[in-house]
Amino acid sequence: MSDPAILALQANDPSFDNVWEEIIWRGLVHVSTDESELRELLGGEPITYYCGFDPTAASLHLGNLVQLLLMRRLQLAGHRPLGLVGGSTGLIGDPRPQAERTLQTKDVVAEWVGYIQGQVSRFLSAEGDNAVTLVNNLDWTEKMGVIDFLRDVGKYYRVGTMLKKDAVSARLNSDAGISYTEFSYQVLQGMDFLELYRSYGCVLQTGGSDQWGNLTSGTDLIHRAEGVSVHAIGTPLITNTDGTKFGKSEGNAVWLDPTLTSPYALYQFWLNTDDSDVVARLKVFTFLTRAEIERLAEAVATEPFRREAQRTLAIEVTSLVHGQRATAAAVLAAQALFGQGNLADLDQETLEAALRELPNTTTAPHAPVAQLLVDTGLTASLSEARRAISQGGVYLNNVKVLTDTETIEGAVLPSGVAVLRRGKKTLAGVFVE
Repeated sequence: MSDPAILALQANDPSFDNVWEEIIWRGLVHVSTDESELRELLGGEPITYYCGFDPTAASLHLGNLVQLLLMRRLQLAGHRPLGLVGGSTGLIGDPRPQAERTLQTKDVVAEWVGYIQGQVSRFLSAEGDNAVTLVNNLDWTEKMGVIDFLRDVGKYYRVGTMLKKDAVSARLNSDAGISYTEFSYQVLQGMDFLELYRSYGCVLQTGGSDQWGNLTSGTDLIHRAEGVSVHAIGTPLITNTDGTKFGKSEGNAVWLDPTLTSPYALYQFWLNTDDSDVVARLKVFTFLTRAEIERLAEAVATEPFRREAQRTLAIEVTSLVHGQRATAAAVLAAQALFGQGNLADLDQETLEAALRELPNTTTAPHAPVAQLLVDTGLTASLSEARRAISQGGVYLNNVKVLTDTETIEGAVLPSGVAVLRRGKKTLAGVFVE
């Protein structure tokens, strides 16, 4: 079910006459089919469009959020979204550049389908003439026999074209090679677009630009099978400063599930955005207007030390993903950890999640503070720990540690945790058994 609190935060920018112009300005179009046709299509009568999400994990992640917010922008412009969760393609997995995916059992994939359908539905309205429709490609692929698949779909594909797709060619040139299973993935995704075109009149698919070969598999198939032209939009990949993309394949995924990436961790992730990236992130991940973003861009240029743009980005995105209450708790936790609030006022779940993101240790109730500085890595040795304490630079739960013989006895919060700080910004968590 759509989350009213989340949907209430979203609105398209009224300064744009056409949603195509807005998504261009926001940098959401890295590659696409015919731009002039897309401009006309998205500026005219409502169309049906879709994006697919494969259940290759129990949660969607930051890269998927780009698609969810793009879908929401198109829905706000009056267009009709189809949220496809790939119960069949999730059993196969699209080819990764390095090696074959580990195939999950049917029961696991079915469970993940349910989780991801819930996440997709939170960002798209289920009300009105253009309410979201959730679809599962297992519904049409499961009933198709292999002979029908080869005759009705496979005959439209040319192996030479399939071999040229980036994901396939990368694997062909690797030591791992590629199985027929993953080689066939692009055919399955193309078939999805054909099915949605026939059943719902769907004429647009969105996805990450690294999926461009799979996106055009569908547009090509529909052109051959139906004799009509449909469209695709590939969004830019969101990358680290070193150019690597965020995602589970790279081991650095930022998850949308709060049990995998806590609201506090998500808030901190955006708060740490580099000045050179923050304006682009505001465009992609928030529904702030062009005027608001341009004002924040000016603040980055003239007063970067205030980090107003980063704070705004962190609050906006964490609110979109987890709601305003969880965001407020994350903000309070961040302030209290650095001595600007009362740690005892924080809810236990938020505080513990925050401390898990820091260097931390588990200890007995009477542990010396000096030893904990070493155990958490805040100092390299006991002598350095004692020196830091004598210089007045060590705090336990925001209270200065006065002597190097102090223990944590009496300073532990009721939840059984303590916050250790060296200087103004270096923090660690202590969990008391």
